[in-house]
Amino acid sequence: MTMSFSTNTRLSPSEAEMFVDSLKVFDVASVGSPEWTRQHEYVEKLNIQAILNASADEDEFVKSFLISYEKFPVLITDLLVSDVWKEKVFSQLLDMEFEPESTFPLYITLYHEATVINLLETTLYFPESCESADESLLDLVDYCYRKLTDIISRSKEKFEEIKDFVNEPGSSNMQDLEKQAAKLNFDISVKAMSIMRYVTDNVDGITLSILTRILNTHDLPILLVELLENPPWTQEIKGKTYRYYDCKWHEMKSTEDNLKLTKTEGQVWIALFNVIMKSSCQKKYEMTSYRKNILMKLRSHLTELLLDQMPALVEMRRYLEYLGHMETPAVKNELILEQIPQIRENILKKNKGKWKKLARKQSQTYFNPSEEFIRGQAKRWAETYNLDVLDELIPEPPKCAVCGEKATKRCSRCRNIWYCRRECQVSHWPKHKAVCDLINEEKSDTNTKENTKNQQ
Repeated sequence: MTMSFSTNTRLSPSEAEMFVDSLKVFDVASVGSPEWTRQHEYVEKLNIQAILNASADEDEFVKSFLISYEKFPVLITDLLVSDVWKEKVFSQLLDMEFEPESTFPLYITLYHEATVINLLETTLYFPESCESADESLLDLVDYCYRKLTDIISRSKEKFEEIKDFVNEPGSSNMQDLEKQAAKLNFDISVKAMSIMRYVTDNVDGITLSILTRILNTHDLPILLVELLENPPWTQEIKGKTYRYYDCKWHEMKSTEDNLKLTKTEGQVWIALFNVIMKSSCQKKYEMTSYRKNILMKLRSHLTELLLDQMPALVEMRRYLEYLGHMETPAVKNELILEQIPQIRENILKKNKGKWKKLARKQSQTYFNPSEEFIRGQAKRWAETYNLDVLDELIPEPPKCAVCGEKATKRCSRCRNIWYCRRECQVSHWPKHKAVCDLINEEKSDTNTKENTKNQQ
């Protein structure tokens, strides 16, 4: 079936249904291929439409189609394939010092993971979506757990790279791309926290295997306490405090700013409330002395200021007071049959020992395309990342692509890149010229065709 995009990034329900129906699983070897790239465009458009619907409180038809066509397992598999590709293949591309003329195809491939998890974050808010994910939800829980443990262990060392990515003078395209990947990974980890919260919202509707894995295998309550004790989305650098919210790092310039609860912090507290207070979790969670002592740390965080912002936590504070005086029950030696996630494991087994070969092949084909191929893709990329629609979703002022300062000037030719002053635009031009020429040429061709059509 041949598909075409509408000229506007907003999708009609019929277009969204067509895109959802077409979604399929690709293996790691196909990542970056023309067919895979086409599906990325579909997922990106579905993602933008889902956000627009949710923001405007409209009919969330993207979510409904994902459920009716049973595509949540496909999206979760797609997410895991992208994660494995980044870990195993992209690392090989960096090691082989691969330097393509254009890194945009590679960036799109890295960005795909963020696109998929963003779509999942928007749509898994609903219990029926979690139920539709079926057994693949087990793999998604493991994925989110890995992202959260990674962000805890690496946030300090990576903060300077992820706070405000800018192109450093003299750096190669691949070095810039590696830093962009680090920033993307932080954003993805924050999305993973939201998804974990939505799964805990629905603990009464998930399988016993998933609940057991959340509580006792991964010990999510203890992980969440660690995220409160050492929040990776709050950093202090050179006497300044930064907090991450709305997909940006913000400098806290007043005590009042620093005391406000951010959305991400709220997600952690809601998830904690779910796994501590819901009866199904209390029955399943094995309360040991160690776990009890860790949970007691929460009492110092449950201040009156926090309770004013999240009154529901008053009930949890009372429970913790009760828990503090309670004897820890003896651990039950029960026979537990645990279901093991299979999707990621199967991907790794299928490609074991092939990572270097895959990277070499993809460096010679998908990520080293001809100029003719890039020209053909330029129009599609410009349509997929429609700036007029995306601007509705990004209230923050744009930042300069070179120095990271607030930008007021946009490239007059492609209108894709922002700069704060002419000097930055001039210094960035050697890197930006190739993509700018292609996008501008495609836009000119499109306008010419439309004018000719109107004159007929």
